Amino acid sequence: MQYTTIELLGTIFFGLAVIHTFMVGKIIQWSHHFPKHSAWNSILHLLGEIEAVFAIWAGLFMAVYIGLEGWGEAIKYQTSLNFVEPFFIFAIMVVCSTRPILAAARHGILFLSSLVQKIFKTPAIHTDLFIVLVVGSLSGSFITEPAAMTVTAFMLNSMLQKESSKLIYALIAVLFVNVSIGGALTPFAAPPILMVASKWNWDFTFVLTHFGWKSAIAVTLNALLLVAVFRKEFSQNCITLREVETRLSGAQAPIPAGVTLVHLLFLGGIVITGHYQNAFLGIFLLFLGVASVTQRYQDALRLKESLLVSLFLGGIIQFGAFQKWWLAPLLGGMSDLLLFKGAVGLTAITDNAALTYLGSQVEGLSDSSKYALVAGAIAGGGLTIIANAPNAAGYSILSHKFPGGIKPLNLLIAALIPTAIAIFCLWVL
Repeated sequence: MQYTTIELLGTIFFGLAVIHTFMVGKIIQWSHHFPKHSAWNSILHLLGEIEAVFAIWAGLFMAVYIGLEGWGEAIKYQTSLNFVEPFFIFAIMVVCSTRPILAAARHGILFLSSLVQKIFKTPAIHTDLFIVLVVGSLSGSFITEPAAMTVTAFMLNSMLQKESSKLIYALIAVLFVNVSIGGALTPFAAPPILMVASKWNWDFTFVLTHFGWKSAIAVTLNALLLVAVFRKEFSQNCITLREVETRLSGAQAPIPAGVTLVHLLFLGGIVITGHYQNAFLGIFLLFLGVASVTQRYQDALRLKESLLVSLFLGGIIQFGAFQKWWLAPLLGGMSDLLLFKGAVGLTAITDNAALTYLGSQVEGLSDSSKYALVAGAIAGGGLTIIANAPNAAGYSILSHKFPGGIKPLNLLIAALIPTAIAIFCLWVL
C-alpha cells in the first residue's frame, strides 16, 4: 500500500473520530462533575454530542492539513468534495418534520394498519408498529432513505411514551437496519446503490430482482420478530397511532387539505431534484417562505437538529478521500464471500455509501463481487450511527429517549440480530 503523509494522517484522525463516538456517553457523564454552564461543562457537552464528533475532528485535521500543505492546497481539496448529501438531508429533514407531512404519513399508515387489523384481527399497537417499520422503511426506495428515516422516526417517537433502555435500543437497531436495506428496491434512493448504479449499469429491474425482494423479506422479518419478542413491552410503553392522532387533534388546528398538498408537492420537488444541489436548495428556500405563512399549521421547524445531522455527515465526507489508500487494495484482494463479510464489518466504521464508492474505483471487479460489496454495505448499515447516512437523522429525532446519550456498543449489540437476518436474506436467498 502506498500512501502520502496527509493520507496517513487523514486515516489516523478518522480513526480517532470513530473511537470518540464510542466515548460520547462517558464524556457526558464527566460533564456532570462540573457546575452547569461552566466552561468545562459546556466543552464536555459539546464533545459528547455525537453529531459534532466528526466535524470537530475534521476541523482539527484541516488545521493540520493547512500547516503541512498550505492554504491553497487545503482550499483545493475542500472544493473537490461533494457535499450534496448533507445539504439534501438538511432540507429533507426540515420538510419531513413539519406537521402537515407527518399528519399525512400517519393517516396513510393508519389506513393500512386498520385494514390489516380487520383482516387478521391483530392488536392495534402491534399492528401499527409493524406497519410503521415495514412501510416506513420500504418507502425509502421512493422518497429516499433520509425522508423515510425522518418520517418513520417521528412516528415511532410519538408512539413511544415510556423509556425502556432494552426496548429503545432494539427498536432503533431495527429501524436503522430496515431503512438501510429498505431503500434497495430502486437504484436511486439508497446511497450505497446510487453511488454505483450508473457506473455499473444497474437499472430498476436489476436492483429490484437482485436486492429489492430480498430486502423486503428482511424488513418484514425484522419488524415481525421485534414486535413478537417485545409485544409485552410495546403494550406497556407505547400508544397506538389512533391515540396519537386523537391527542394531537385536540391540541392542534385541523390542517386544510390544500396546505397538506402544497407540502407534499414541495417534498416531491426536493426528492426529484435531490442530486442537484442548487435546484433542491432553491425549492427549500421557497418552502421556508410557505412554512412562515402557514405557521398556524406548523410546529417549530427543526433547523438546529437538521443542521447538526448535516454537520455530522459533512465531517465524514471530509475524511472519505483519505481512506482510499487502504480500502481500495483491501476490497480488491477479497473473494466474494470475504468481500461480503468485509463490507458488513467495514460499514460499521465507514459510511456505506463511501465504501461502495471506493469499491467502484477498483478495476476488474466481477459481477458477483459487485453484488457482494453492495449487499454487505447495506446489510451492515444499522450497526453504528455512522454506518448509513440517514441513521444520524433517526438518532437526532429519538436522542431524548437515551438518557446520557446513546451507547454505540449497545447499539452494535442490539443490531446484531436484525443485521444477521439481513445478511441471510441478501446472501443466502
